[in-house]
Amino acid sequence: MEIRNIAIIAHVDHGKTTLVDQLLKQSGTFREHQQVAERALDRNDLERERGITILAKCTSVVWKDTRINIIDTPGHADFGGEVERILGMVDGAIVLVDAAEGVLPQTKFVVGKALQRGIKPIVVVNKIDRQDARADEVHEEVFDLFAALEATDEQLDFPMLYASGRQGWAVVGLDDERVDLAPMFDLVLSHVKAPVLDKDAPFAMVASILDYDNFLGRVLTGRLEQGRARVNMPLKVLRQDGSVVETGRLTKLMGFRGLERVNIEEAEAGDIIAIAGLTEATIPDSIGAPELTTPLHAIPVDPPTLAMTFRVNDGPLGGREGKKVTSRQIRDRLYRETEGNVAIKVTESNESDAFEVAGRGELQLGVLIETMRREGFELTIGRPRVLTRQNPETGAREEPMEDVLADVDEPYTGIVVEKISRRKGELRDMRPSGGGKVRLTFHMPSRGLIGYHGEFLTDTRGTGIMNRMFAGYGPWKGPMEGRRNGSLISTEPGEAVHYALWYIQERGTLFVDPGDKVYEGLILGEHSRDSDLDVNPVKEKKLTNVRASGKDDAMLLIPPRRMSLEQAIAYIEEDELVEITPSAIRLRKRYLDPNQRKRNERKSQDTEAAA
Repeated sequence: MEIRNIAIIAHVDHGKTTLVDQLLKQSGTFREHQQVAERALDRNDLERERGITILAKCTSVVWKDTRINIIDTPGHADFGGEVERILGMVDGAIVLVDAAEGVLPQTKFVVGKALQRGIKPIVVVNKIDRQDARADEVHEEVFDLFAALEATDEQLDFPMLYASGRQGWAVVGLDDERVDLAPMFDLVLSHVKAPVLDKDAPFAMVASILDYDNFLGRVLTGRLEQGRARVNMPLKVLRQDGSVVETGRLTKLMGFRGLERVNIEEAEAGDIIAIAGLTEATIPDSIGAPELTTPLHAIPVDPPTLAMTFRVNDGPLGGREGKKVTSRQIRDRLYRETEGNVAIKVTESNESDAFEVAGRGELQLGVLIETMRREGFELTIGRPRVLTRQNPETGAREEPMEDVLADVDEPYTGIVVEKISRRKGELRDMRPSGGGKVRLTFHMPSRGLIGYHGEFLTDTRGTGIMNRMFAGYGPWKGPMEGRRNGSLISTEPGEAVHYALWYIQERGTLFVDPGDKVYEGLILGEHSRDSDLDVNPVKEKKLTNVRASGKDDAMLLIPPRRMSLEQAIAYIEEDELVEITPSAIRLRKRYLDPNQRKRNERKSQDTEAAA
């Protein structure tokens, strides 16, 4: 059977996973009347809740006696490490672009990677049934993007389809009859070349995806680059420097058939396979026959740009709400994450019981923390910070930069430009994008975006859309203003009392409800001024035999501000931590004792003065 290997790449939320659902259904992969969950490839709870793809996944369909291996890739820049590896496994790509939103930063990122590898993409303008669709303009945007990315003449001559992934049809022309996805299947067979590889050479593949199975252990997925793989054949694993990692046997060989990973006895060059039975092999090692002497080429992954400190939960409530609380358990879990996620790096911290975790962005690290929280871990997280470097030629300090694209309603353009300018952002372009909206393009330091997204949504009344993409390194932009407000800090342990909180809320915005557990050093809310304020949230009303009728009924509390995990991490300052347990997200001071906080503050002021 002939083989085609394709990836579906697009900006986040442009409809990749929904389109794959329809391709599976219309190819006959599912039995008639079979119940299949919507977005069947988003198997992870977090993927379903957030509506995004986090992990790349393989599936396959058969169309006209040809097996089409399809890889659904993440659309968010923080998971770019996944996209880069996946492109090494495929010979073609379907580039999906939203008919209304058009080309967005992540579209540029993934298409650039695909063009560099010489892939000739098929462009699909999706969601063409939207009322605000602008098919012709989007077509021009895609062509301009390809040209800007220095596509070859062959790549610029891309075939194009108009589609609705949700309704399950694709057409060559907008006036064609809208029936099914047959035009897309046929275009894949005619436009994407079958892999031309040496089937008689010694077996070799690059591990591109690593995941864990409760029964099989470590499962490595990749494209068979040469030769044939057979069950029980001897194997050798090589690192990129040519060193031998381990030797063993191919005890389990699997292929992809629809949504299932099924056992097969043999596979040949060009097919995408998964193997189990190796204990040390990881991404991007070369796995091959014993006679393999040099590793296969693997794509280098862009370096991490953001780091956080993961610590044990040493607060007064530590160990009460989670099952996994020790530094050894946290360490093992973090190092296990690095095996399958090459974009994350873990190192031991200078602090005791703490680890430095570096990744591609707040979302990626936020997903890791949320996953650990659901697994029963308790930990505290420090403020994110960017990873700077020295320019190899000049020795000057450089920091990660981002291209930011914001779609906002016209009345809010002024406040957005002002806020981003304060965060060292440079306005590069400003143009109307239809429907009373303006598209703003900025170039700014990554650290300027830490904690800004929530502020952006507030400033645009929830109507703004902001997208970002790593744009390399640039000169250090100097000091940047942080949060303007101080914190309301608890002085006593216990449970927060309605009476006390009613008086405290006059001083700022509360983060807690009556009955919530509090302790000394816990952050109860945001002070209305720029300084911290110590308050007592457990102070009870003194009882007397005189009572004014209706006085207590008038003590109404404003509902507290509840933060998501990402909002909490972005909110904290250098001297603050986020305490994360399976049942709660709390903000606290790094040093709970007020005297220790003052000593530490004096020490840092002395250090700054000396510098």
